[in-house]
Amino acid sequence: MSTRSGRCRAVVTAVDRYLPERILSNTDIEKIIDTSDEWIRDRTGIAERRILDDQPTSVMAIEVANGLLKKRKIGADEIDLILIATITPDMFFPSTACVVQDAIGASKAWAFDLSAACTGFVYAIVSAAQFIETGAHSKIMVIGADRMSSIVDPHDRATCILFGDGAGGVLLEPSEDEGLGLFDFELHADGSGGEDLFIKGGGSANPPTHESVDAGFHFMQQDGRVVCKFAVQKMAEVSLSLLHKNSLSVDDVDLYVPHQANLRIISATADRMGLSMDKVAVSIEKYANTTAATIPIALSEAVEQGRVKRSDLVQLTAVGGGLTWGSALLRWAM
Repeated sequence: MSTRSGRCRAVVTAVDRYLPERILSNTDIEKIIDTSDEWIRDRTGIAERRILDDQPTSVMAIEVANGLLKKRKIGADEIDLILIATITPDMFFPSTACVVQDAIGASKAWAFDLSAACTGFVYAIVSAAQFIETGAHSKIMVIGADRMSSIVDPHDRATCILFGDGAGGVLLEPSEDEGLGLFDFELHADGSGGEDLFIKGGGSANPPTHESVDAGFHFMQQDGRVVCKFAVQKMAEVSLSLLHKNSLSVDDVDLYVPHQANLRIISATADRMGLSMDKVAVSIEKYANTTAATIPIALSEAVEQGRVKRSDLVQLTAVGGGLTWGSALLRWAM
């Protein structure tokens, strides 16, 4: 996990996002469950979320993939690998990445999905960077995409207010400039916390049956208090650990892009780190928690807003189901 010398660095050369057109506001949710716009905003920082109706996750990922090609002005046949972080794949197999590969015509690319819930994009970008650093590949798409509305019980107030649908991604390429790109990371997992955030049904342990559907096994379940406390602790802890390991401080961070789970978690993390919120990318108010897509969506918006420039220090940090957590540091190359 330490800085590699004498190897190419993986740099971001394009970034894009896609959000469905349909907006589900807090006022809309008031008509479904016993809650209020004020209650949701106060506890989560969320005002609205986007919903993808009657279409699979791949639809959003394809939009991002084509957007990356357009921004980089390259053809799909130049892509070596497509890596998609998701917990809402179109189906068990083939992978959503394979669906995207076919749709965009990336005939020379191999493709696979990665499952790490909300930490998925951080896991995925770090994994993809290894193929760049070793010289195995020169152009890799890393996309986080989730249609959370497909696995959230619309009548469960503990979860339905928190999640939305969306996708975001980056294109990674090699750079000979060792001062740029992803230069270190720290990733973790603790399977003993799996019972705090999970979907019980659908897999080989609990295959789909009438009974499992009636019991709600195919909807996401979480212990909100436990997950929130864990997220605040681990996001700050892993972020500071990675900075310190590289003889850096929060003052050196130009843009901090945290997983967008809850505004209270984001604010508490920044407070624990001693990091000014002016340096934090926040998009949760408009999009809610899009799981593996939150970081690339927030990153894409920050780039569009001119909040990051070449050589800036960018830190990506997330906590998710598994339980998983991690952080990555990169010097911006665009």
